[in-house]
Amino acid sequence: MKNLNSVEKNNLLFILLAFVILLFIIALPQPAGLSIHGQRALGIFALALILWITNALPLSVTGLLVIALIPLLGVIQAEQAYSFFGNSAVFFILGAFIIATAMMKSGLSKRMALFILSRFSRTPRTLILGILITCSFLALIMPEHAVAALMFPVVSSIALSLDLEPFDGQYGACLFLAMSWGSVIGGVGTLLGGARTPLALGLLQEAFQQSISFWGWSKVALPQVGFMLIIVYGVLIFYFRIDVKDVTLAKKRLELELDELGPITFQEKKVFLIVSVTIFIWIFFNKFLGLALVSLLSAVALFIARTITWDDVDNYVNWGVILMYGGAIVLAKAVDQTGAAYWIAQRVLGQFPLSSFWVVAFFALFSLMLTEGISNVACVALILPIGFSIARNYSINPLAMVFDIAIPSGLAFILPMGTPSNAIAYSSGYYEIREILKSGLTLHICGWLFFLLLMKIYWPFIGIVL
Repeated sequence: MKNLNSVEKNNLLFILLAFVILLFIIALPQPAGLSIHGQRALGIFALALILWITNALPLSVTGLLVIALIPLLGVIQAEQAYSFFGNSAVFFILGAFIIATAMMKSGLSKRMALFILSRFSRTPRTLILGILITCSFLALIMPEHAVAALMFPVVSSIALSLDLEPFDGQYGACLFLAMSWGSVIGGVGTLLGGARTPLALGLLQEAFQQSISFWGWSKVALPQVGFMLIIVYGVLIFYFRIDVKDVTLAKKRLELELDELGPITFQEKKVFLIVSVTIFIWIFFNKFLGLALVSLLSAVALFIARTITWDDVDNYVNWGVILMYGGAIVLAKAVDQTGAAYWIAQRVLGQFPLSSFWVVAFFALFSLMLTEGISNVACVALILPIGFSIARNYSINPLAMVFDIAIPSGLAFILPMGTPSNAIAYSSGYYEIREILKSGLTLHICGWLFFLLLMKIYWPFIGIVL
């Protein structure tokens, strides 16, 4: 232990704590209204909660641990537990990752980013707006963390061209926050922006045998995206001083990088065609083919067109998320099937005479708060099974509960651990967390209130009834 640094020591303590709490819950007298299998599922739930919040183990390793513990403790039969790993959501997100790989490797995503940015680089304020819009748009068609990773060197070159130094003025912070927050906001607009949304759809399919189409998701989420873009731009202008008067050098830098790419290549054209056809089919033919099937066929088409190789996929795809998916789905099914989720739900809200509206309002707010301190994928994995049990208890539409948890859980604006986009922006060194607390909290409050407004007025109009 003497050779371990403080972070490793803390991680070992959290791992030990997680197992102690698991054993403690299992050893307790069986609670009233909870089966022995439900009690064990609750113990595994507590273990996963601690490990996912503290990140003492990689998220994927915790997912594997959950998959092993559930049959080991007899909560669910091993064959049944392993079968949940074949949920269609896993294959949808795998295909989406491969599509993003082709866009990045071919240079198509960078070309799109530079093209849009170069049109918004006339003044300091329009440059911020350009970064915000560019990142948000790209996050509609590829995972938000990939967008932030793609845009980071672009924004860094802008900061360098303007001679911006960390903590010397606030414009540099504005640029990187626009990158992060734009990626976060766009990531909730479609099923391609992040892993949490396909996970939520997978849990919905397992619990209620229902699904949400590509357009069915976007028509609910896009108004939130549009509003948040306006609010984020206003917050950046209001809370941060624009201490740069001329961005001509940044505009020249962007135009130079775009020129260096040269004419659009044949590889980029092939990727653009395949991605466009894929999105078209998702929107108009999803009912007949299904999201996962189209996603996999698109991935195969990219290989056939020789736009990517398997080595590219190995380099770009976050396999850890795929592994975590399996653990999250198995855990959700275990706590639901054994009645543990219902038992928790009864003790969380069962004693309060709340209307359906305020129940979902509470879950939306809780998701917003929790996602700042935990991966948004883990947030969905932990909260949604409980939300489904509450939905059954209050006769709430499960589709509404999916939107209610999956959209707010994607809107982390403050802490680096909430989403890789925030972590990437924070790594720039242009701001401290304390500098963005007020602006981040403002975004949370405005986002939550507008979400409730949409839920009350807009959702019934498009057929989503609580």
